[in-house]
Amino acid sequence: MSSNPSSRERVGVIGAGSFGTVFANLLAKNRDVILYARRPEEASRLQAERTYKSWALDPSVEVVNDPEYLSGECELIFPVVPSQSFRSMLRVFAPYLRPYHKMLHATKGLEITFREGQSLENLEKLRRDQVLTMSELITQETSVLRVGCVAGPNLAAEIADGQPAATVVASPFDEVITEGQQALRSNVFRVHANHDLIGIELAGVLKNIMAIGSGILDGLGYGFNTKAMLITRGLAEMVKIAKPLGAEVNAFLGLAGIGDLIATCSSPDSRNYTLGYRISKGLPPSEVIENMDETAEGVKTVAIVRALANNYRIPAPITLALYKILFQNYEIQKGIRLLMEFSYSEDGELI
Repeated sequence: MSSNPSSRERVGVIGAGSFGTVFANLLAKNRDVILYARRPEEASRLQAERTYKSWALDPSVEVVNDPEYLSGECELIFPVVPSQSFRSMLRVFAPYLRPYHKMLHATKGLEITFREGQSLENLEKLRRDQVLTMSELITQETSVLRVGCVAGPNLAAEIADGQPAATVVASPFDEVITEGQQALRSNVFRVHANHDLIGIELAGVLKNIMAIGSGILDGLGYGFNTKAMLITRGLAEMVKIAKPLGAEVNAFLGLAGIGDLIATCSSPDSRNYTLGYRISKGLPPSEVIENMDETAEGVKTVAIVRALANNYRIPAPITLALYKILFQNYEIQKGIRLLMEFSYSEDGELI
């Protein structure tokens, strides 16, 4: 920790992408921030130029490429990296992390343990013990015990503009929630608490599926009735998937659930919405995915959730239709017909 008694407490952010830099600026209202960039040249550029895209870095944000330095200076650390890079990032930091550290991640994705012969493209069935949330991955790969996540309708561009927003800090540990709230809250950023860590993580993950579908519908010119149908049926599908994985229903009825779902299904600033919109214009999904500037977590999530639904015999028609479109070159209009012909049970069955 810093030996300067006059300095503010320091917190770390791992990941210098769009949300990582915005997140660092949020924290800088209350703390001194050390921001870790994976590539040395990017760390040098950010430290020298002090901008990411059109966003200026707060003066109290120090940019580094040294995991040992960040871990030694900060007890509270916020990993903000794509899920496919999360394990490798943890292995870089693990030698310097201790049980006294606290980690609050802001990654909306899942990690898979493939069995022999399995790949993302041929997944048919997955068991719960093959799927890890990011908090579970932290405790598996490091000695950190006190973990949590940050989730909500937090589109980076709007937060960077200083627009009012809110988020949820979830953890089974009260001190993690308290420290996260104190570090993040400001007069334009509310921070709510939740103890259902798995539920809040899954809410943030599963809504990315629906955001892809929403982008497709908007790209095809469908209206508000169709969007409302997708959001409400999508929420029910999210809950049906999440409950067997250990989540509580209430996690999906607040900011991290319905709040984030509405935001990402409505905004072109959402990567997953943008991916769906581009696919709707006739571009091959593989080409759209390859040309995305940043990772759209929903593609991987569609494959994972479809395999979980198959294994646990959970009806997931939206996920199934999107899987066929993304991985099996299914015509979009056939996917929409599949949804319209699916036999739903009673409306409003979340519990």
